[in-house]
Amino acid sequence: MAKVKITLKKSLIGRKENQILTCKSLALTKIGDSKVVENNPAIEGKINVIAHLVSVENAD
Repeated sequence: MAKVKITLKKSLIGRKENQILTCKSLALTKIGDSKVVENNPAIEGKINVIAHLVSVENAD
């Protein structure tokens, strides 16, 4: 499966609780944190919740 690199670009201060928890589930706690994960429907759903806070690029 394809891998994607997710990088937190904006602060979590003042965000909704579900957005903060989604970032924590991806281990993104500080601005600039990155994580390479397998792309699957669950990850795509998480990206949709926090799309305005992160940048996503292919990691192949």
